[in-house]
Amino acid sequence: MITHPITSTECRHHNALETFGMSFSFDSTSNNLSTQLPLGFLRALMIVALSSSETARKILPRRLRKNFSLALTLATLVISQPVFSIEVRDDEGSLVQLDESAERIISLAPSLTELLYAAGAGSKLVGVVEYSDYPEAAKALPIIGRYDMLDMEKILQLQPDLVVAWQTGNPRAAVNRLRELGLTVYIAEPKRLESIPSHIRRLATLAGTETLAAKVIEEFDTNLATLSEKYRTKTPVRTFYQVWDKPLISAGGNELINDIIELCGGVNIFADIELVAPKVSVESVLIRNPQAVVASGMDIERPEWLDEWLKWEQLSAVSTNSLFFVPPELLQRHTPRALIGAQRMCEQIDMTREKSGNN
Repeated sequence: MITHPITSTECRHHNALETFGMSFSFDSTSNNLSTQLPLGFLRALMIVALSSSETARKILPRRLRKNFSLALTLATLVISQPVFSIEVRDDEGSLVQLDESAERIISLAPSLTELLYAAGAGSKLVGVVEYSDYPEAAKALPIIGRYDMLDMEKILQLQPDLVVAWQTGNPRAAVNRLRELGLTVYIAEPKRLESIPSHIRRLATLAGTETLAAKVIEEFDTNLATLSEKYRTKTPVRTFYQVWDKPLISAGGNELINDIIELCGGVNIFADIELVAPKVSVESVLIRNPQAVVASGMDIERPEWLDEWLKWEQLSAVSTNSLFFVPPELLQRHTPRALIGAQRMCEQIDMTREKSGNN
């Protein structure tokens, strides 16, 4: 009797490899072979192929050796690529990738600090910029500069695995430098009231705090719907929002304040200006004749300059004593607290309706 030189183990390898080779026929027109097999399969293939490569060279028919060699090369290439378990698209359209949830996060804007807390990621913050004063716990965090003047050395010392940056507020050169230094940067640019839940959701995904964020998002959506149902369709009230007095600064039509005014059933008298925080003139305010003036200023106290409008008796807002104040942190930060500011503004605009007999 003639004994076959291949052992029983080799026979099993031969059968498995030949079956694999028969089924693994690449489309010769495809330049992206990695799309033809799932990553998990390629990893398994890599292990099997490496342990069986010597046997394959000995026992595979010549017609299958090319396919096997190609598969082995492909598996080697794919398995060597980094695999990210978390992927989120930021507001610049960039794909932010992490191999695990961020555990050390730095925020480069006070509003982003607040959003991270809302997303349940406050305990993972290791550094913030000046004026990150809400919630109270944020005041105890290390300061890494101002939003417009970052301390790069301090940021690197804190070894963040995620930096959350403000697109139009942080210096572009500084943000680019952080990326050059190998840090993962997520760019955020909240603009609309309705976008706040989306920002919370994406930050929670990066931090692995989706469960904590879900309740905040649900509460925000509920409160927003309640305010909209109560005020949005009421009689329109011409509204002037004043950020500052010298220079005279208002709110344009492409920002959070405009959204809140519309939510309250108001009409922003400078909605036709697309600029954020446009400079306007006293004459233009008088011509547009607001029925309500809502000021913010820079502090929690009502600014004294709001009363300067009293000398313009021809203004509708002055004739009905509709000069109001809402703390800036409740209206000018794209966070869940914006709905607290919105509630106040809606009540103030509604008071103007009552005074004007248009409720």
